[in-house]
Amino acid sequence: MASGGAAVGVRSGGPEPARERRITLFLSGDVMTGRGIDQALPHPSRPRIHEGFMSSALGYLELAERASGPIPRPVAFPYVWGDALAELETRAPDLRIVNLETSITTSEDAWPKGINYRMHPRNAPCLNAARLDLCLLANNHVLDWGVAGLVETLETLEAAGIASAGAGRNAEEAERPAALDVRQGARLLAFGLGSPTSGIPPDWAARPQRPGVRVLGDLSSRAARQVAEPIERWRQPGDIVLVSIHWGGNWGYAVPSEQRDFAHRLVDEAGVDVVHGHSSHHPKGIEVYGGRLVLYGCGDFVNDYEGIGGYEEYRSHLVLAYFATVDAASGRLVTLELAPYETRRFRLQRAKRADAEWLQRMLQREGRALGTRVELTADGALSVLWS
Repeated sequence: MASGGAAVGVRSGGPEPARERRITLFLSGDVMTGRGIDQALPHPSRPRIHEGFMSSALGYLELAERASGPIPRPVAFPYVWGDALAELETRAPDLRIVNLETSITTSEDAWPKGINYRMHPRNAPCLNAARLDLCLLANNHVLDWGVAGLVETLETLEAAGIASAGAGRNAEEAERPAALDVRQGARLLAFGLGSPTSGIPPDWAARPQRPGVRVLGDLSSRAARQVAEPIERWRQPGDIVLVSIHWGGNWGYAVPSEQRDFAHRLVDEAGVDVVHGHSSHHPKGIEVYGGRLVLYGCGDFVNDYEGIGGYEEYRSHLVLAYFATVDAASGRLVTLELAPYETRRFRLQRAKRADAEWLQRMLQREGRALGTRVELTADGALSVLWS
């Protein structure tokens, strides 16, 4: 159990490949460093927002302080990652990957959609503090401040040395994978996709001459073939392929049959090794299909929702860091360990044992229909097993 915190582990019952062939990925769900968090960082954006509920981003900072206590301002760039930084250093994953659900921009061109997330470009060191390798961008907030906001986001990530996928200056760039070299000569190809079911406006789809995100029209077999085509074009022998999808609503544990069928098609027909799903504000059940990891909803990881009421039964303040170890030769999952945290004062802190137990029961319940079960071990870890 890394860094003294409770962890959730997924183990296979079969023989394990040699350790030198293993690649470990850190994956998370949504990372939203805009709005209230941006106001706490050293270089806040202009706080004006365009919500019926709130007219200033400072209001979200005040809600969090009212719920949990004062937040020192400005916070240092590493602040929001809290205890997760020590976990990352201890586990030393080969690559660190998140879904970045905010625009990094000074643009004032707010898209008329009700909620608009942005972080000031001078706060980008917040992302570097976690030593992120890749930010997926095919989501329903990356164009919150217009095309100019997306382009500035791409430029800021490039300047910070962080790869991106799922959005671009044109359709070709939005479709292009991030190709990330890892140890032992292996390479990860990461593709970003967004589904309209997550709230992505249709007008955000990238065009040949227009910036945007890579949007899936639906989750049909035809759409799976469209995803498979660029994978076949880009894939080289020995590549591990990850497809990251922003899909579905914010609340609810049910995995729609069309999502499950689509994930299976990606594995069977497109040769995908990891399906990284997100959009739900809370973790959902885990599946291992054909030896490949399928995450239907990773939940949020960093956000400014602290103090907002509603949906308490989902305990969305409890978040998970996913550490997936795969066989570099075959792409098959070897282990998956999840470290649980609680968000408090915009900072991740290790979850209490009682909260880890609650997550165990939830994952056990939701994994039953997906062929996984979860056990709480004597040392406070959680082990998920599959056949």
